[in-house]
Amino acid sequence: MMKDDQFFREIQDNCWDAEVRMNDCNHTHVDVQVLSTIPVMFNYWAKPKDGLDISKFLNDHIAEVVERYPKRFVGLGTLPLQSVDLAVTEMMRCKKLGLAGIEIGSNVNDINLNEPQFFPIYQAAQELDMAVFVHPWNMMGTKNMSKYWLPWLVGMPAETNRAICSLLFGGVFEKFPKVRFAFAHGGGSFPANIGRIEQGFRVRPDLTAIDNEVNPRDYLGHFYVDSLIHDPKFLQYVIDLVGEDKVCVGSDYPFPLGEEYPGKEVEELDLPKKSKDKILYRNALNWLNLDKKIFAK
Repeated sequence: MMKDDQFFREIQDNCWDAEVRMNDCNHTHVDVQVLSTIPVMFNYWAKPKDGLDISKFLNDHIAEVVERYPKRFVGLGTLPLQSVDLAVTEMMRCKKLGLAGIEIGSNVNDINLNEPQFFPIYQAAQELDMAVFVHPWNMMGTKNMSKYWLPWLVGMPAETNRAICSLLFGGVFEKFPKVRFAFAHGGGSFPANIGRIEQGFRVRPDLTAIDNEVNPRDYLGHFYVDSLIHDPKFLQYVIDLVGEDKVCVGSDYPFPLGEEYPGKEVEELDLPKKSKDKILYRNALNWLNLDKKIFAK
């Protein structure tokens, strides 16, 4: 993969070949995988119609894979968020294609997700019953921390925190209560930062509560996060914080920061089987609003 004339990343056929993916899933004991595009392919920087064209291409491919293997894959669509009108139209098409939700970035060309220009997206997701997966990208501070892979290690968790805080302080969770949001990588740095966020709300409401007067802590349990944390103690903390009903297995497959055997860290926690079953698959079904029966073999 190239960005202009600069090398970005070498990828393998498991990024696009369904059969290769299923072989890997069989090896790692994954029965069903949720497909979403690589965030670098969001292409929010492009001209709106060009962004729509690439979104259609990506969404058609994912929908075709899901149609061929409906018991192995669920699909999320991508949208040209640089044009909200085109994005809403493409979300409606994603629904017709049989995709269960959409994936969006943590910001759109450095514009936070709480801005009113994005409200039609959330309204459409609510009306169409589409799940919304927020993945970090276009990480803040990248130019100032290019060494040591810091954009991925520091920037991505901060981006997810940025997205969650923007949505809750901006009142998006209040205005669109039925939208089922999920955030990658255990919610990024948000769970570790909730105490500071709440304290800021308490001591400087003139700066933090200008669009929403609800305490940020009240939203714990309102949205989903995935389990991809790489630290069992912190994963247990996140489960305790947001609730065992709101954590789903994340894999980041097939990239290095992923979990080689998705769900292994969950399996190794000291939790009742009922709780593990929620995290391993039931919560994801609830987030996607899907019935387990459709995957029965």
